[in-house]
Amino acid sequence: MANATTIRESEAAHFGSLAADWWDPKGSSAMLHKLNPVRLAFLREAVDHHWRGDSRAIRPLSGKRALDVGCGAGLLCEPLARLGAAVTGVDAAEENIAAAKSHAAGGGLSIDYRCGEIGALGLSGFDLVTALEVIEHVADKPAFIAALAGALAPGGLMVLSCPNRTPQSKLLLVEGAERLGMVPRGTHNWSDFATPDELRDLLANAGMVMREPRGISWSPTRGLHLSADLALNYIVTAVAAE
Repeated sequence: MANATTIRESEAAHFGSLAADWWDPKGSSAMLHKLNPVRLAFLREAVDHHWRGDSRAIRPLSGKRALDVGCGAGLLCEPLARLGAAVTGVDAAEENIAAAKSHAAGGGLSIDYRCGEIGALGLSGFDLVTALEVIEHVADKPAFIAALAGALAPGGLMVLSCPNRTPQSKLLLVEGAERLGMVPRGTHNWSDFATPDELRDLLANAGMVMREPRGISWSPTRGLHLSADLALNYIVTAVAAE
């Protein structure tokens, strides 16, 4: 299962075409730049809780290995490295990996970037495995989740996020954000979004237990923020079943 093909070539080509301005906060990935601080806040809290760390520590991932799958040009990999982790980033698009390597070098960060199929790269032993806004773009969700679980070290932590398949997400993420130019056309296929229950089942089939999800919501006054509302988007942690 873990070696099945999870890359959808059309998706890789779409995101590869955006590589050149991935790091431009006003470019085609502007929404990701707005989303990243929200994701990082959740991730930091999850890391501190999982390893019972000091919330004031500057490098809570020091001595730990982190794997970010579907890393794009490194928007999450670089903060993980600054939090102390030895980071590996994997993406399906060569253009993204090239942009990620260039940006990391410019910032003096040592990150191991690789392009390819996650299940075929032989990656294992990671304390933290992340795949944020990725599962809705893969060709085989069960194989993808199984590959993520296979890369996780015993006692490790997985963090996933995904748009929920609801009328609200269809209206705002697909029909709204893409038509208004906030997200590049063709970025989302609503039917590929996974509900929390579907993701919980996928994780269970891979020997993982999903914790309670947190919503990522939007409002005119607060912008994107963590909330109890799962209707638009959500983020979760998962650990190996005991």
